[in-house]
Amino acid sequence: MQNEQFPNKNKIGWGAEFFIRLVLLSPIASLFAACSSGLDEMPENPSFSISFSSEISKGALDGRLILILSRDHDEEPRFQVRPGVDAPQIFGLTVEGMNPDEAILVDERVFGYPHDSLSYVPEGEYFVQAVLHKYDTFNLSNGKTVQLPMDQGEGQQWQSSPGNLYSEPRMIKLKAGDIVHLSLDMEIEPIVPPVDTEFIKHVKIKSKLLSEFWGRDMFLGAHVLLPAGFAEHPQSRYPLAVFHGHFPADFDGFSAEPPDPNLECEHVGGVPCYNRIRQQEAYDFYRKWTGPDFPRMLIIQIQHANPYFDDSYAVNSANLGPYGDAITYELIPYIEEKFRGIGEGWARFLYGGSTGGWEAFGVQVLYPDEFNGTFAACPDSLDFRHYQSVNIYQDENAYRMIGPFNTVERPAYRDYLGNITVSMEDENHMELVIGDKGRSGGQWDIWEAVYSPMGPDGYPMRIWDKQTGYINKEVAEYWKENYDMRYILERDWQELGPKLEGKLHVLVGDMDNFHLNNAVYLLEEFLESTTEPYYDGQVDYGDRQEHCWNGDHDNPLYISRLRYNTMYVPKILDRLLTTAPEGADLESWRY
Repeated sequence: MQNEQFPNKNKIGWGAEFFIRLVLLSPIASLFAACSSGLDEMPENPSFSISFSSEISKGALDGRLILILSRDHDEEPRFQVRPGVDAPQIFGLTVEGMNPDEAILVDERVFGYPHDSLSYVPEGEYFVQAVLHKYDTFNLSNGKTVQLPMDQGEGQQWQSSPGNLYSEPRMIKLKAGDIVHLSLDMEIEPIVPPVDTEFIKHVKIKSKLLSEFWGRDMFLGAHVLLPAGFAEHPQSRYPLAVFHGHFPADFDGFSAEPPDPNLECEHVGGVPCYNRIRQQEAYDFYRKWTGPDFPRMLIIQIQHANPYFDDSYAVNSANLGPYGDAITYELIPYIEEKFRGIGEGWARFLYGGSTGGWEAFGVQVLYPDEFNGTFAACPDSLDFRHYQSVNIYQDENAYRMIGPFNTVERPAYRDYLGNITVSMEDENHMELVIGDKGRSGGQWDIWEAVYSPMGPDGYPMRIWDKQTGYINKEVAEYWKENYDMRYILERDWQELGPKLEGKLHVLVGDMDNFHLNNAVYLLEEFLESTTEPYYDGQVDYGDRQEHCWNGDHDNPLYISRLRYNTMYVPKILDRLLTTAPEGADLESWRY
């Protein structure tokens, strides 16, 4: 893929190209250009002046100022930000103590994506908008002080985080020498929390463990799906299933109401009327859930958004704190006590897809006695020799394969035919614009926040340089010892094997869009070679299936991804009945 900024990059070499970028965008280069005799012949670059008034905030604000330029005016620019061939142009810079009526200048020195600088953005018409993603100050228990965006109930989404400031989007004509003024005169409204229903209850607790780590009150929440007959059977105690995934606004995929017959049909991802399909699937699940033959248990979806991402990956981390312990030993026991769970490891199960797939697998491995089985669909990389398309232990660079005379970009996203639309550099540079120091709320940044040691400045240590992609091998070794699941299993199988026998189930499409199947191949290679004991679980692949295939060989992916609960709950019942300890309660909840 040729770079418009450096169309001859293959001739000058990628390393030379990056050096040229640094020189051209440096303050010294700017001074040299200003003194150049040819300045009168060069058009001055455009810039943006961004401010907010004392009416919107009387005090100074910290945060990330994000500017978006788009050619598409059908949707607000802030909701169009994405990597790849359809990316809008964005710029970002961190502000500290930005005062009311103080103008912050976004000019050619501010890093952007896909173009590195405003100096490369062509003249023309653009739909523009600016957002200030606010940061709070955290005084961590280890003495470090960091500035991060606190989740406001939206699931760590900068575009919609309550309290963030933004400008009204408007059309402009961008040309040389212009200074475009934008006013952050709008504020995002607070989130309205969901209300309890007959079947869905919502809980929120203060975590002692997390509050101590972060130096302020921190909370965990969950949406709890109660079994049919819960109120009519007060003596029953129930198994628990943890459905892991990204931040859930409410319990997803369950509705006691039939589909709206007047719902306007929407096409999503090429599927006609997918909004109607979703409503029908949610109602079908309700009917199965309340039917006479469906297993009775509790299912929970956890809210563990944090200052780095929409969830914590449900494990302990140097940068996020002890989320694994807080969920396992604080939140889950609280839910089991409140809603009459059995409260023992043999009666707890895990499942989920993508992020939830990694969580379901990782939690089972790291807390082997606390859960009795996992169904991990399309899990994030379980072996960092295939960290998507990068081997962090052997490769030199995450963005490019580097040969003696050429470099080739590494892919990040493909379709089932192998067509590449997003590169590794695309995703990482977009994140770097949205937030430095791992503060973008993006996918690569949260992996870094979860897996990396904390740096001297209190922020996660980089697994690779975010601009150049060069990998830090010392950080890679830390990842290996603490979060490379295949390596941990192999290293500790003598201890873990007897505790995990029959518990590990991994499902993935062999054309996963994010190349996640490659790590599963390596995991399977180890698991199938184990004999003392044999893991006695399941690894299954969907032929030509994309992200996030979950083991359904009979239905299209757009249907099966709506059926996690109905797919896995019956399998959980089978394992309960065959592995429950002698004298366990297998009757009170089977009505």
